[in-house]
Amino acid sequence: MRKLAYGVLTAASLTVLMNAQEAEASTYQVKSGDSLWKVAQTHSLSVAKLKELNQLQSDLIFPNQVLRVEGTPQTVPVSNPVVQAPPTQPVSGSTYRVVSGDSLSKIAAQFKTTVSALQSANGLSGTLIFVNQTLAIPGGASAPIVPTTPVVTQPPASTNQGQSNYTVVSGDSLSRIGLQFKVSVQQLKDWNGLSSDRIFVGQKLSINTSASPAPTTPPAPTTPVTPPSAPTTSEYTVVSGDSLSKIAVQFKTTIANLKALNNLSSDFLSVGQKLKVQGTAIVTTPVANPTAPKPPVVTGTQAQKIVQIAQSFIGVPYVWGGSTPAGFDCSGFIHYVYKQAGISVPRTNSKGMDARSYYLDQPQVGDLVFFANTYTSGISHLGIYIGNNQFIHAGSKGITVTSLNDSYWKKHFDSYKRFYSAD
Repeated sequence: MRKLAYGVLTAASLTVLMNAQEAEASTYQVKSGDSLWKVAQTHSLSVAKLKELNQLQSDLIFPNQVLRVEGTPQTVPVSNPVVQAPPTQPVSGSTYRVVSGDSLSKIAAQFKTTVSALQSANGLSGTLIFVNQTLAIPGGASAPIVPTTPVVTQPPASTNQGQSNYTVVSGDSLSRIGLQFKVSVQQLKDWNGLSSDRIFVGQKLSINTSASPAPTTPPAPTTPVTPPSAPTTSEYTVVSGDSLSKIAVQFKTTIANLKALNNLSSDFLSVGQKLKVQGTAIVTTPVANPTAPKPPVVTGTQAQKIVQIAQSFIGVPYVWGGSTPAGFDCSGFIHYVYKQAGISVPRTNSKGMDARSYYLDQPQVGDLVFFANTYTSGISHLGIYIGNNQFIHAGSKGITVTSLNDSYWKKHFDSYKRFYSAD
């Protein structure tokens, strides 16, 4: 009787163990480099069946996403990314949701950890991350809250000798900050050891409030003076074909100054728009019946799809004039990838694509990176920005991912840009 009882218990234990193994085998956690096709093949399923099981509306998946690979379809979507407003602090004590402008190195610095520790904790083989992606944080430390408005910390009068800190927010430029604190761009660069005008959201800048203010408009003279017969041009009307860069050249100023004067947070202009300018313009004849350019159409979801499609062609050889998976040149690669992502752009060369895009201070994933004076003068090469200071492009070695810190490409870097809406 006792043997019989032991036998029944053993059989029950095996049954529980087998059911537990089956339950574990019914889900799969996405790893870096996975695709729906690869996961479906591994688990002897079709892509359609895998999407049905997980209520997926697209083929886009993310590292650490949990997918059902067995059983019946769920009535509630699972593991399908939900677009939410980026949080200003960690989702929990041990996770963090990526926001615009983030990189692994920046997150590692926030949590006092390392890039390799973050990669290990999240099963990442590279440094590519996406907005709204949730990352596990080793040790579960809390990140500092990201301010939503400019924060100026005024030190006590008895310390720091007039030093204060300013946190950069979206839309800022050195010129705008200089105007706010009545200091020059060069003073800001000297105080913060900056070699260029480029700044990023969340960056802390030191402000020497005791320094001599930047030159301002001289006070009115004490004696009357004869007013000038023709005042200097102070306003400009945008015409078809204009860009901030072109207008800046006309008025012998900078893009940053134009944006600061006009409170612009992007480089987008519309025909008929009035801009405050300084200096005297070179005469430009307006085009009759101009047509305003359409606003950009690349959404966050499309940008991620652009990067995913572009990375699927890594290793495809370089072919002059090529625009198919059999071989690409730089502009052919951009044209094909954007088309596959549902965005129609003309098949032209790098200079043509440069003419159909506008400048950016802070690039996002899926934007364009232009280079000049490579094999010919002027704009001569471009790629797709994929985050973390990297871009993917059709170079001499085929489709590859390259760092913008590479000595050759850093020397020939021209600008970050984004396509206007295609006709």
